[in-house]
Amino acid sequence: MSQLDQSAAVVVPHSLRWHGELAVAAAYVLYRSLSTTLRVHFEDTHGVMPELRKGPIIMAFWHNRLALSLPVYRHFFPRVQPHRRAVALVSASKDGALLAHLMDHHGVKAVRGSSSRRGSQALRELVSLIRRGYDVGITVDGPRGPKYDVKEGIVLLAQLTGLPVVPMSGHIHSKKIFGSWDAFQLPLPFARCDFRVGQPVRLSRESGPEEREAARLLIQERLREITTD
Repeated sequence: MSQLDQSAAVVVPHSLRWHGELAVAAAYVLYRSLSTTLRVHFEDTHGVMPELRKGPIIMAFWHNRLALSLPVYRHFFPRVQPHRRAVALVSASKDGALLAHLMDHHGVKAVRGSSSRRGSQALRELVSLIRRGYDVGITVDGPRGPKYDVKEGIVLLAQLTGLPVVPMSGHIHSKKIFGSWDAFQLPLPFARCDFRVGQPVRLSRESGPEEREAARLLIQERLREITTD
């Protein structure tokens, strides 16, 4: 997620036509089949899992770990806590429309927005859903990078809501790496995946610019600490 804009203009996100929806449905079937073969090992070295179960939380992921994050959330939260619901911030672009529909198939609600399109509107929607008990997932270096650089948007959301930001990353032992800006990682069938949770970061609602920047850098540091390429 990038720094959210403050424009008051209403922007309509891109939507899919019927053939796009059909392609997403097919991709979902293949992706679910793949995810059932993954050997996921959960690493909670800081002992934060009991706190996470209280919810809601803001989950911070790298953009290139998204293919691992969706099945892990489904495995470790709704399976043992059926009431848990999640929302993710997704770009308002054409590519974002594909991802939003894929997330919908996974039971994850998508809010569309980024720094360049619909940012302030997306922020208001996220805050409203958090108040209804939703967990929030944000790819903190998206939608355009640079890779592994945390944008300010997640800090603004944490300040507005008072929720902890929980760094989540992992190491995919067998994977296909794409030539995109983020070097997107897709696990291969039966891959071992070490999924790691870092120490949460909290931000006071009274924080100023210096405190927000310190929190951004701390989130970035803790995410990088638990990331292995």
